[in-house]
Amino acid sequence: MEEGYESRRGSRWEELDTDILVRIFQKFSIFELTSGLAHVCSGWRAACCDPILWKTLDLSHMRSSFIKIPLEPYVYVERRSDEALTRILKLSMNLSGGNTRALVFHFNLFLSDDQLTYTAERCPGLRRIVLPAWNRIKKTGICKAIRIWKDLESLTMPSIANPPYLLTEIAKNCKNFKELKIMGPFEIFFANTLITYLPNLKTLSLRCSAIKREALIKILDGLPDLEVLNISHSYLVEYSVWQPQQKVIVRELDKTILEKASRLKRFLTCMEHETCVMCQRTENDEGIVRWYKYEEGEWKVDEVSSLHL
Repeated sequence: MEEGYESRRGSRWEELDTDILVRIFQKFSIFELTSGLAHVCSGWRAACCDPILWKTLDLSHMRSSFIKIPLEPYVYVERRSDEALTRILKLSMNLSGGNTRALVFHFNLFLSDDQLTYTAERCPGLRRIVLPAWNRIKKTGICKAIRIWKDLESLTMPSIANPPYLLTEIAKNCKNFKELKIMGPFEIFFANTLITYLPNLKTLSLRCSAIKREALIKILDGLPDLEVLNISHSYLVEYSVWQPQQKVIVRELDKTILEKASRLKRFLTCMEHETCVMCQRTENDEGIVRWYKYEEGEWKVDEVSSLHL
């Protein structure tokens, strides 16, 4: 009896085949991998370094503890929150060995330039980045990261007032770039910048945004390689001819837009402002959806499957 018990005890966790450990560890979160599992023993650490576990570094459940302030960068991030993020990034980068291909941040995770640069230098093969909030990231920081990410194909980002500097870097450095999601209003200037610097763009998502009607027409005319366009839960804006300062919300797509969009493989729309909850939220929030007011994770949703998190 005792011999049988000892025999069963002889098969220890740390002696399990690495492939089996990796399959088990795939069920755990990034936080569990970095905070506990990797420190158990050398065998477990080796398993934690397997590239399969780090193909996607999903930090979408980690948000900053911050308060809004009246001056740039308009947020103050608590020091402990910053330190926790830095720790997770360092541990993750050490274990991943540069094998991360997709990196996802929460829309309320406020990265600093140093944190972004550190991450970019340690995962140069990144192909997809989800960066919804970048109040503390300066022009030099994001441009440096883009120069490192030569293989970048997909970017999720907020709307910005001065897009040329960013899209210029993408055009110069990311030859395989094909997919863009913008979380925020879409203006004519942004449309013109896209046409100028990313004419070969394949997929564009502008869901839950206020979109200038003229800007929509411009990209339908000016992006000949565009295949997929998502404007679900958005509304179009134009200005009255007689009162240039008066904004008019367009609730239906007209014949001109539908004809121009007919060449696309997929044109995703939803403008049911009377019955669709997301359409109502976009309009209530004036085209800049305040995701923190709604269900956790709602900001991750996209009708384009490759952009859905």
